[in-house]
Amino acid sequence: MAIPISYNVRNLVVRKTTTVLTVGGIALTVAVLVAVLALVEGLRSAFEASGRPLNVLVMRKGSTAELMSVVTRSDFQVMKFKPGIATNRNNQPMASLEMVTMINNLGNGKAAEGMNINLRGLTPIGIEMRDQVHLISGRFFEPGKREIIVGKNIAARYPKASLGSRVRFGRGQWDVVGVMDGGRSSASSEIYADLNQISADYSRTEYLSAALIRASDPVAMQALRNNLEGDPRFNISTQSEREYYESQMVSATPVRFMGLLVCVIMAVGSSFAAMNTMYAAVARRSADIGMLRVLGFSRAGILTSFLVESVILSVMGGAVGCLLALPLNNFQTRIGSFVTFSEISFSLRMTPEVMAAGVGFGMLMGVLGGFFPARSAAKKEILAAFRAV
Repeated sequence: MAIPISYNVRNLVVRKTTTVLTVGGIALTVAVLVAVLALVEGLRSAFEASGRPLNVLVMRKGSTAELMSVVTRSDFQVMKFKPGIATNRNNQPMASLEMVTMINNLGNGKAAEGMNINLRGLTPIGIEMRDQVHLISGRFFEPGKREIIVGKNIAARYPKASLGSRVRFGRGQWDVVGVMDGGRSSASSEIYADLNQISADYSRTEYLSAALIRASDPVAMQALRNNLEGDPRFNISTQSEREYYESQMVSATPVRFMGLLVCVIMAVGSSFAAMNTMYAAVARRSADIGMLRVLGFSRAGILTSFLVESVILSVMGGAVGCLLALPLNNFQTRIGSFVTFSEISFSLRMTPEVMAAGVGFGMLMGVLGGFFPARSAAKKEILAAFRAV
């Protein structure tokens, strides 16, 4: 026969001080865990949004990032006419030769020093291939002019890069003619400019960085990759754009490791707090335990009842922890990439999966902290329980 859960709830209400303290300790641990998971999920979402499933990124063999790759104009002229490449409304191949470099002199204060920003030189068709990018103010740059469009995160952080201003990098001044929104993608943290102007400024008119090519369909995509990699004229490797950005999740590894380490340390403390609470409850309710045994409740029923009580405590703590971390949802932050050597801005994401993981983690602490006190309660003999009163 099972002990009603209302018995456990009533005991938690009666011991409200210890209940609140235990719930608070578990809540803080869960809040830290949820914040770390939300950060990792936000970064993963940003990289996932940056890649299109049919886009193929072509880089020099052995390169791990566009910044370290070289693709020549002459090779690109051959690549873009390979079979399996999609075409736009004007029947032009959806292929974009691009140059990626870094700049770090847009800021005007200490907060901006040393922060690298991706500068991407591309043609209008390169912007067309990034259908997640749209202007929120101004216009796109005109080919042949020293004009740039900046991501919304760049414009928000660097006042000197706002719409209508002029910034200096490369060999001269550049006019900011537009601000773009790439959604959750990395485009919101980049600067776009005309490929020919950028390559001339950095003396790289022939040797650019990478090529972005869109396949006509998923079947043609693999055939296109095989064709490109198998062509002896090129020394290149290919990968889907989505795979490329997924590989950059290595940037989140140190953050995730340190965050989980802190959570484990806090979880040990919270589990001992829950254990202490339940041991105190067992000591105070010795007569109750004896009476439950007299009424016919089994040892297994008593163990289950006290364990359920501990789980209720931990679930409450998990829920409160999620609520404490909830204001972090959509909080904007930045992280440096070990792949591109630049920073990317992204928003923390408190998804249902993240919150469920937080509550589940709290429940695990309750089970670990409540099992031994529950077993102690179940092992009490009837006479010994009444004698302890």
